[in-house]
Amino acid sequence: MPSVTVSVFFGGLSTKKDEEVLKKSCRTPGRILALVLNSSLNLRNVKHFVLDEHEQMLEQLDMRRDVQEIFRLRPCDRQCMMFSATLSKQIRPVCMKFMQDPVEVLVDKDTKLTLHGLQQYYVKLKDSEKNCKLLNLLDVLEFNQVVIFVRSVQRCTALAQLLGEQNFPAIAIHRAMAQEERLARYQQFKDFRRRILVATNLFGRWMDIERVNVVFNYDMPEDSNTYLHWVACAGRFGTKGLAITFVSHENDAKILNDVQGRFEVNVADLPQEMDISTYMEQSR
Repeated sequence: MPSVTVSVFFGGLSTKKDEEVLKKSCRTPGRILALVLNSSLNLRNVKHFVLDEHEQMLEQLDMRRDVQEIFRLRPCDRQCMMFSATLSKQIRPVCMKFMQDPVEVLVDKDTKLTLHGLQQYYVKLKDSEKNCKLLNLLDVLEFNQVVIFVRSVQRCTALAQLLGEQNFPAIAIHRAMAQEERLARYQQFKDFRRRILVATNLFGRWMDIERVNVVFNYDMPEDSNTYLHWVACAGRFGTKGLAITFVSHENDAKILNDVQGRFEVNVADLPQEMDISTYMEQSR
């Protein structure tokens, strides 16, 4: 689409550059609202109100408030469009509040959302056994780049430090970091200067890095939607990939059962030996 100009805007950085390209670009809700409130952005000429990954945006109450305020300030007769790979029953009625006579387009059923080139396995173990098992798997598996997902900032920091101490240099990205620091670390990983990334769910939906072919769910995702986004990091661009989920508690097993039932996918017990050709593209 050569007629479309795209830029990225988000909070945590100076607004000066944002204001220079303001009339042509897309932004995150908090930054858009800030620019509207300080009169740098006039919504009078807005024709379309578009939310990408709207489920995630509307789940977070602070972001939802920003979205609602922007929606209230824009011209009332403009088209509203929302896009997401998943949509929970809880968020669906929230979406309807933004719509008038909406048309819903389902690209595919849930059973077709899982990635066909992705090998998915689980390991049942105690919490105290996770570090040892992870180190062992990193030692025996072949990989280009790895993402390890955890569910807390503290775990993220501690695990990245442990990996470094065990000669697996890793970087961590989580919500407690300043925006500039997160961006710098993301760029390091994207540029292949680091091969292992430990991240919280902050990173789970927006990462799109071609070299990632192995994902570990060190902690179980909170639901099947989150699981899909996490493991998809290893199967983008139509390539092969491997996702390994650690199952430590009864609720972990329940979520994994939900995943298998919803997406009609078999997540098997991790075998003792893995055929590299099943999860890694072979160079010719």
